[in-house]
Amino acid sequence: MNRDFRMVATTMFGFEELLVTELKNLGAQDIEAGVRSVSFKGDKGFMYKANLALRTAIRILKPIKRFRVADEDDLYKKLMKIEWENYLSVDSTFSIGAVVNSNNFTTNSHYISLKSKDAIADYFRNKYHKRPNVDVKHPDLKIHVHIQKDFCSVSLDSSGDSLHKRGYRSSTNIAPINEVLAAGLVLLSGYTGDCNFIDPMCGSGTILIEAAMIANNIPANINRKEFGFEKWIDYDEDLFFIIQDSLLKKIRSSHFKIMGFDKAPSAIRKAKENIENANLEEFIGVHHVNFFNSMKEVFGQTIILFNPPYGERLNIDVQEFYKKIGDTLKQGYPDSTVWFITSDFEALKYVGLRTSRKIPVKNGDLNCKFVRYDMYAGSKKAKKKTPKEEEDL
Repeated sequence: MNRDFRMVATTMFGFEELLVTELKNLGAQDIEAGVRSVSFKGDKGFMYKANLALRTAIRILKPIKRFRVADEDDLYKKLMKIEWENYLSVDSTFSIGAVVNSNNFTTNSHYISLKSKDAIADYFRNKYHKRPNVDVKHPDLKIHVHIQKDFCSVSLDSSGDSLHKRGYRSSTNIAPINEVLAAGLVLLSGYTGDCNFIDPMCGSGTILIEAAMIANNIPANINRKEFGFEKWIDYDEDLFFIIQDSLLKKIRSSHFKIMGFDKAPSAIRKAKENIENANLEEFIGVHHVNFFNSMKEVFGQTIILFNPPYGERLNIDVQEFYKKIGDTLKQGYPDSTVWFITSDFEALKYVGLRTSRKIPVKNGDLNCKFVRYDMYAGSKKAKKKTPKEEEDL
């Protein structure tokens, strides 16, 4: 019987509570939220499940050792005491990633990575007269060394490549949204598949794909070809397939429409290709349509969620562009809940609608807001907001 152990799932700023909810729903134990991370307990099978199913996780780390550390030499000595053959063979490859937040260390993270690599290599050379090689691109084992003040945590990366690499994207537009960010925004919007969903500036289709996977309870990483744990010494292939099969049996079918528009034919072609790669053609429709010339063509409550160009992506008149967003929503999209992400807080005043929610999020290094507008059906209009009111947001 597999025993429970502590793991750490890393995530994006603002998504910690989403990840807590996901972990609870999966059955994790002893969940504790941190900053851009959530720790929890589970067994080996749960580690496989977390990698397959979590939408807002970036990596699933398995801590193997934590100790007090004084400096670089002390780190080397204590890493040499870990029984590395429990995790790595001399014929395997490995890589080291290091993060250092400590006044005890005068060197940078790259040097700590090299020092850690030397300790592991010397451990094997001293004991077996042979050492595993380093492979920074595609190692058999990724090791994380995290130094915070006086303590060092050593963890194994069970995910391998970042979990945002779902496995369905073969083509991208100029600035594709990160898959974890897209999934988090869909979850923040409250969308569960019980209404229509539209991305009116869909680009290569990432938001649509993540929404369709949520609506149909499809595991986030079911299309991935490989996880880091598959190369671990204790990998249990039979258990992995049991876990995978149990998740596939929980897939459901949503009968509401999921649609995307884009004014660029090249973006529509890329979106269709990615949707096909994700095996979601029956759930998502994409159309060559300019949002500013469109109107709602589905009945009933609809969530509209999109990632309009902003920052360096926007080479047109900002005031006119955001005014067009507001005008199009007012004139063509009644009975809708609208969400979009932007880093241009000043531009929000030109939308001309009252926001009902604003959630701080990050898109890479950009500070952004995920804003909501409620568009009412019939004669009830969305409340306008004055430019002065928007400045106070």
